[in-house]
Amino acid sequence: MAITDWPAAERPREKLLAKGAHSLSDAELLAIFLRTGIKGKSAVDLARLQLARFGSLLALTSASVEVFCAEPGLGQAKFAQLQAALEISRRTLQEQLQTGTALNAPQVVEDYLRLTMHGLPHEVFRVVFLDAQHRVISSEEMFRGTLTQASVYPREVVKRALHFNAAAVILAHNHPSGVAEPSRADMGLTNSLQQALGLVDVRVLDHFVIAGDTALSFVARGLM
Repeated sequence: MAITDWPAAERPREKLLAKGAHSLSDAELLAIFLRTGIKGKSAVDLARLQLARFGSLLALTSASVEVFCAEPGLGQAKFAQLQAALEISRRTLQEQLQTGTALNAPQVVEDYLRLTMHGLPHEVFRVVFLDAQHRVISSEEMFRGTLTQASVYPREVVKRALHFNAAAVILAHNHPSGVAEPSRADMGLTNSLQQALGLVDVRVLDHFVIAGDTALSFVARGLM
């Protein structure tokens, strides 16, 4: 049965307009994005099929163009639209950060970092630089590759903090393994950066580990 034959209250688009996007399931949201189905399957059926194949929205949105386009009902146009939508979300969250204070909007900080760093096949280390009122000055990916105390250079983080005249920073790195639990090396690196930045009166407010759709806060865990 085509979606147009469904009761109006059950159609994803009408449901979104009546109740808000938060009321929709993952499949319903994806169906609105897909717009059309394929022969014998509605857009919702196709969305459910793709979620089952990829395992989650996160896996689908993180898929390479080759993997994404190999699926029925998807293709380069849909891939481009999806990447554009994700980038709009990233930039919107970044604007929210830059117009508010990081400590007053911890969920925005977490959402921004998860959206920016999820699904990456390699480790990256990001630093969010803040002014004295904890407003975001800049957010930069500073290191890439296997992250250890030897490969993340505290002096480079200090140099960038001085460049921005930052009063505080928020650190973040990802675990491509999908396990958010911080390692002993992660904790050692955090301590090294706290000491180095403390010498120039820059506070480390938090360190996030991003793994899949999880963001682990050192402060929330009592590790800082």
